[in-house]
Amino acid sequence: MFEIEQRLRDNGITLEDIVDAAMGLYVSHGMPEEEAAEEMMRKIKKSLTDPNVSSLLLGAILLEDELFNKRKNSEIADDPVFLLSDEIIGMAIAECIGGTYARFEFTRYDQKKPGILAKLGPFLDDAVAGLIAGCTSRLYSECV
Repeated sequence: MFEIEQRLRDNGITLEDIVDAAMGLYVSHGMPEEEAAEEMMRKIKKSLTDPNVSSLLLGAILLEDELFNKRKNSEIADDPVFLLSDEIIGMAIAECIGGTYARFEFTRYDQKKPGILAKLGPFLDDAVAGLIAGCTSRLYSECV
């Protein structure tokens, strides 16, 4: 949907990077880590076919380019505390995929920033964290 996987790759983000970041904070719910990583990949790929998730990710990609990449010396270059739209996008993606529980999972990934999340700008780190949070939340719910 919206060539979102390619657009992520164009920004240096592979699906493998996303799964690796997800597994960085994985909490076993009786599923072995290797199996969980495979299931995460399936959930991420499925989520990318959802027009709501893809459009929110696309919005984050465009905002990152326009407000962060093209304006290195702007007032949001350091992801200031008053910038909330990035968090809102991340939470919306998480909740779209995984419901209310995913909002709490989003906070874990947003604060710890494992793997690729630590290397991304203010919009993409939260959008990808939301994608991870939604998928991990669903995974955990299905394991219980």
